[in-house]
Amino acid sequence: MEDEAKPFITHLGLKADADFFPRQAPFHAFTGSYKECDVTIITAGKDEVHGAGVDNVGTVPAAMATFLALQKLDGKADLLINAGTCGGFKAMDAAIGDVFLTTGVANHDRRIPIPAFEPYGVGFIESVSVPKLREAIGAKEGVCTTGNSLDKHDIDEYHMKKNGASVKDMEAAAIGWACELHKMPHFGVKVVTDIVDGDKPTQEEFIENLHKAADSLQATLPKVIEHVCGRDHDEL
Repeated sequence: MEDEAKPFITHLGLKADADFFPRQAPFHAFTGSYKECDVTIITAGKDEVHGAGVDNVGTVPAAMATFLALQKLDGKADLLINAGTCGGFKAMDAAIGDVFLTTGVANHDRRIPIPAFEPYGVGFIESVSVPKLREAIGAKEGVCTTGNSLDKHDIDEYHMKKNGASVKDMEAAAIGWACELHKMPHFGVKVVTDIVDGDKPTQEEFIENLHKAADSLQATLPKVIEHVCGRDHDEL
């Protein structure tokens, strides 16, 4: 979401690149450098199709923005980091404000009960292993499960548990899929806003804790960039 990205864009001194995406796309790109690394931050922009004016969220804009960004950066990028908020599972030791690094991503609402399609529906994709980063920033780790709804139903919960999920979001599996098409290594940095298996309604807890989670994300991301810059993937 744009409010999550703005402080980090300002912190790194990145500049908007109006020509980065095709003119029809609602997405935004901000480019610049941090120490010896070139950095590009992508946001999904605001909804124009339905006239809601809210942040574009979910798998469709996430996959499209990621694919177009990597196409534009062809040969110029070597790592993608999916930074944002998520729901967490108390059964997997998640608490509000916790930082998780993804070990993999999967879908929990893409249910296709035909044997040949089931692996595609789940769409599990491994993340780049970042054990040294996890230790350096004191983060937790786990699978991020993705669906296009903020809330959940019993069938969602069943598949989230089946995916072995520690956290839940609305974009990670789509971003991972687009990265795989470009052979781009990737991992997620996700901060918990709400407890999926808790007692509070998801939307209330999300709104209540978004500011806290955003602060945690802003404190974490500079440390992540500091760690990954200048390192090979097997050194992360």
